[in-house]
Amino acid sequence: MTDDVPVPTVVLVHGAFADGSGFNAVAKRLVNDGYPVIAAANPLRGLSSDAAALTALLSSIEGPIVLVGHSYGGSVISTAATGNAEVKALVYLAAFVPDTGESAEALVGKFPGSTVGESLKPVPLADGQVDLYIDPRVFHANFAADLSAEDAALYAITQRPATGAALGEPAPGVPAWQSIRSYNLISGADRIIPPAVQEFMAQRSGATVQVVEGSSHMVFASHPATTVAFIEKAAQESMA
Repeated sequence: MTDDVPVPTVVLVHGAFADGSGFNAVAKRLVNDGYPVIAAANPLRGLSSDAAALTALLSSIEGPIVLVGHSYGGSVISTAATGNAEVKALVYLAAFVPDTGESAEALVGKFPGSTVGESLKPVPLADGQVDLYIDPRVFHANFAADLSAEDAALYAITQRPATGAALGEPAPGVPAWQSIRSYNLISGADRIIPPAVQEFMAQRSGATVQVVEGSSHMVFASHPATTVAFIEKAAQESMA
């Protein structure tokens, strides 16, 4: 960035089975490079309500924004950023990029290769809903294969559940990627959102694409330097 170009705030939005601390390595690098950073707390209760919470957060930020979403967080940013002129770029990290009426649950099965169905551990709730976790026994193999077993075990311990309703809720309205420049970092060995699904969504949205060969679904944790370079590319190009 030059002196006369404002530095955008990078807002990081985690997906299901995660929380904001998963972005620590990414956030540290971005801050060291001079970017203001916010890791949004994604409620994981329902797409419309999750997006409304993010919309409120975005409205409190002064100046331009680069909005980053991982996995289900991609669905949330696609909804929350619509109509916000301060959001200059959308960055999808192994993420869902739904069109109107599409859910994460529907998109994940568009091409074969996902293990998400067999990986889920449901916990029924008193209101009739169900919380979904990734079974810790398969978290490393299916969710984070290119991390160490020790690190994957810690992510499994600290994961936050998403409701089945959130993952099954169709995306409302016109998605933000139809009007805001988008970037897709595709995890090349993803066993949650198959690479073919990610590539389909990226091509449909006209995104700038980079594939991280051999990466698991947790590409931002296993390849933080690559992830940061990709986010900063989006920031620089969107503010040029």
